[in-house]
Amino acid sequence: MNIRPQGPPRVEHTSKFGSDLRVSDNWLPDRTTLPSLSRRTLLKSSAALAGVGLGVAAAGTAGAAPGAGVVGFAHGVASGDPLPDRVIIWTRVTPSADALPGSGAGAAVALDWQVATDPVFDSVVRSGTVTADAASDHTAKVDVTGLKPATVYHYRFTARGGAVGGQVSPVGRTLTAPANDADLARLRFGVVSCSNWEAGFFSAYRHLAQREDLDAVLHLGDYIYEYGRGEYGGRNGAVRPTDPPHEIVSLADYRIRHAQHKTDPDLMALHARVPFIATWDDHESADNAYDGGAENHNPATEGDWASRKASSVRAYFEWMPVRPTGAGAEVTTYRRFRFGNLAEISMLDLRTYRDVQPAATAGHEVDSPDRTITGRAQMDWLTTGIVSSPTQWKVVGNPVMIAPTLIPPLDPKTTKALTDLIGVPQAGIPYGTDSWDGYAADRRRLYNAIADAGVDNTVFLTGDVHTSWACDLPLDAANYPAGPTIGTELVVPSVTSPNMDDSLGVPPRTASLAVEEAYKAVNRHIRYLDFDSHGYGVFEIAPAGSQMDWYYISDPIDPNATVRHGASFRVADGTQRTVPVGTPLDPAAHHPGA
Repeated sequence: MNIRPQGPPRVEHTSKFGSDLRVSDNWLPDRTTLPSLSRRTLLKSSAALAGVGLGVAAAGTAGAAPGAGVVGFAHGVASGDPLPDRVIIWTRVTPSADALPGSGAGAAVALDWQVATDPVFDSVVRSGTVTADAASDHTAKVDVTGLKPATVYHYRFTARGGAVGGQVSPVGRTLTAPANDADLARLRFGVVSCSNWEAGFFSAYRHLAQREDLDAVLHLGDYIYEYGRGEYGGRNGAVRPTDPPHEIVSLADYRIRHAQHKTDPDLMALHARVPFIATWDDHESADNAYDGGAENHNPATEGDWASRKASSVRAYFEWMPVRPTGAGAEVTTYRRFRFGNLAEISMLDLRTYRDVQPAATAGHEVDSPDRTITGRAQMDWLTTGIVSSPTQWKVVGNPVMIAPTLIPPLDPKTTKALTDLIGVPQAGIPYGTDSWDGYAADRRRLYNAIADAGVDNTVFLTGDVHTSWACDLPLDAANYPAGPTIGTELVVPSVTSPNMDDSLGVPPRTASLAVEEAYKAVNRHIRYLDFDSHGYGVFEIAPAGSQMDWYYISDPIDPNATVRHGASFRVADGTQRTVPVGTPLDPAAHHPGA
């Protein structure tokens, strides 16, 4: 989803997809529009409410991506998907000046890799050789096994032979997960989403990289964006231009866009500092994607959706330190991570299997039991995992919001005659149908499974909407706060992607204030909102409770942006309720791997 200002057109297993190395210089597709409320529509409609219903009163830098054309290790190193005995390490080598990302050119290069317990590699514990060639866009990914749990490791790659022989990559630092039976005092994660290159600089990543208390970074999607230059810069225009200049459609296009992101110095620093646990949302392929297409995909001008999606998936797994599940056309990012007895994290894929988004005014279509956002297999995996988890906390890495945000929440028992008469969905009219609000039956299945099993301490961590939310998850929103809640949801803002003030072109914390209050008044389970700020979250899980701290950067178009603490909400053990707290977590209180 997006809030895109209208502008000019423009592992368990490995998998193999068809290759298309053509790069078009003139992608000017017509747009087909699904009759659904996207995030852009949501915030624009919210702004309209602010202006009429509620009485609400920079030049960017341009230039080539850093490191473009540099022979050697121009894209840094990264690690991800930590397990107690293994972790993925990643790099990309440019063996010659013509072997640019997406080019399909360049000789194969042997890379010797080492993993050590010290940063100068006096104590190497694992080593080997991997080949980087044009078939993988000269990326190299190793699933290093035989490691000790809850241990800090350092890793590097050395090129062997050719023009890059002897060159050594930057040194990366990573961390394995604790043993499954470990009793832990706490865990801490950086939480991020929605990093649009053109909309600003990735200062949020820099500030996270400076912390020393993170076990991993959870990236909840929209790591890249597919748009062409100038299509989605927000209020500030294109702060820095994307490559390639057109909308990305082919395998070469997706490779080039991923490569550009990997040259950002702040993102490179964060990847080199801490392992990522990532999943995709829609912009890794195309806006408002679903199982058979996307709002931002026109088959008449952009070709077959299955081919485009396969290209985006192949590039994603080449360029991301992610361990895929499934194989072939069924490769996916939904998977689970256990951190001792304290927590399990279930990362969802909410784009590959979902039905097309309904119109917000589609009435009972939203309630149809035949429609799904997860797909049946993933829903079974998710519900079974939550209700049978042996850990105290059940955390869900959730690409789109699950909390109901409705106009207004309706009590189906007392309003059935009205909803039947006028065709309103049973729970009320959703603000947006690209989220779980558009798939109410799947949400009921999940909520009921959690409630029927008496499971507590379920927390959904969410991105996508470019804004910050703390929500309780009521079984019946119309009966909140009297009725039961099945969990909580904590939503992080975008790293850079436009939010309300950007979309409206107004100063932060002006027009949005009344809208935030209106949302909370109509949806009482929404406890906190910030529609303007960019930044990240730091999420702690401890036996006594979990806590999210929201941190906001001063200005997304300032490459030297500062950061401030915005808000903190806590969920005490067994309560399923969010409560504001005034003090953020102490970074000195947690030392992962110590």
